[in-house]
Amino acid sequence: MSKSVTQAVLPAATESIARFLAVRGLTEQLAAPLSPEDQTVQSMADASPTKWHLAHTTWFFETFVLRPHAPVYRVFDPAYEYLFNSYYEAVGPRHPRPQRGLVSRPGVDEIMAYRRHVSEAMVELLERGAGNAQVLVELGLHHEQQHQELILMDAKHMLSLNPLRPAYREGPRAVAAEASPLSWIGFNGGLVEIGHDGRGFAFDNEGPRHRVWLDPFALASRPINGAEYLAFIEDGGYRRPEFWLSAGWDCVGQHGWQAPLYWEKRDGRWHVFTLSGLRALQPSEPVCHVSAYEAAAFAKWAGKRLPREAEWETSAGAVQGIGEVWEWTASPYVAYPGYHEPPGAIGEYNGKFMANQLVLRGGCAATPAGHSRTTYRNFFPPDARWMFGGIRLAEDLR
Repeated sequence: MSKSVTQAVLPAATESIARFLAVRGLTEQLAAPLSPEDQTVQSMADASPTKWHLAHTTWFFETFVLRPHAPVYRVFDPAYEYLFNSYYEAVGPRHPRPQRGLVSRPGVDEIMAYRRHVSEAMVELLERGAGNAQVLVELGLHHEQQHQELILMDAKHMLSLNPLRPAYREGPRAVAAEASPLSWIGFNGGLVEIGHDGRGFAFDNEGPRHRVWLDPFALASRPINGAEYLAFIEDGGYRRPEFWLSAGWDCVGQHGWQAPLYWEKRDGRWHVFTLSGLRALQPSEPVCHVSAYEAAAFAKWAGKRLPREAEWETSAGAVQGIGEVWEWTASPYVAYPGYHEPPGAIGEYNGKFMANQLVLRGGCAATPAGHSRTTYRNFFPPDARWMFGGIRLAEDLR
């Protein structure tokens, strides 16, 4: 956002305007270390170029807030409705996701002009009072925070494929503290309630709140770390089909998996590619960038299992390491009892993806501060590895 817009608005801004500008500004800060060339690359079909994220989050506010709720708003470029629609069929046709990296124009400068245009219009709307659109404004901000994490996920994947292994941003090469011993925290189970209680913001898939019966169980006190996962590798974990779900074993063979994504051996030692570049594996750090298949295989090797999302949600306050890595659960991503999609195109936000995906809980180091909550339900296909996914084990108590 231009300095002139920020300085002109903030002195008399309401709290909602200040928050809007802060979220929008953070997105641009996250993109800033990347060159225009970096921001155009699409490293795989599941990822998106950085400049697409910058444009799509802007498209969201233009499409769902400004066009229906700001009568004098002037659309920046009608072609952007097609270029930057992600998956909203009710809005209209869209450019194919796997081909986003081919859109070299508009360039980064044009995308930034688009952001300024929409942000200025949004500030004017918020100054007047958003009225019925306030719910959509709030959704748009949380949507943009999701894309802030995606910017880091996708940029890391893109840079990892560069033979130079460039860093996204140089950071301190701090040595991780020694991990606490892995212990087990037991829970009695019983009839519990899970889901969002309606206070504050939540995505529609977090509710409604409902009852679930849990048998007694225990959760590991912290996520599994690199040393523990390395023991699985060294015990032939990627060569022993008895630990793997059938589809997971197929992935091992088809993709040649031998370790988590971004792990590589150099001179006989394991290294990990990070946002700060390639560095030696730090055994005490939580293992990251594993698929649900790898998480389940590790759990079986360890004689344990992955937690169900209701177990995770009811016990998260009693364990350590929440928010270091997204934690795979054994739960399929499906609707809660009584769930209804919101009306209109916004109803496509979460509900239409409730098939062939598993739930992750907790957040990670790339999740924006304040974005995640105990009831937050992230979801990805079980073979996905480029998100910051890790492992927390569970076991039954008899």
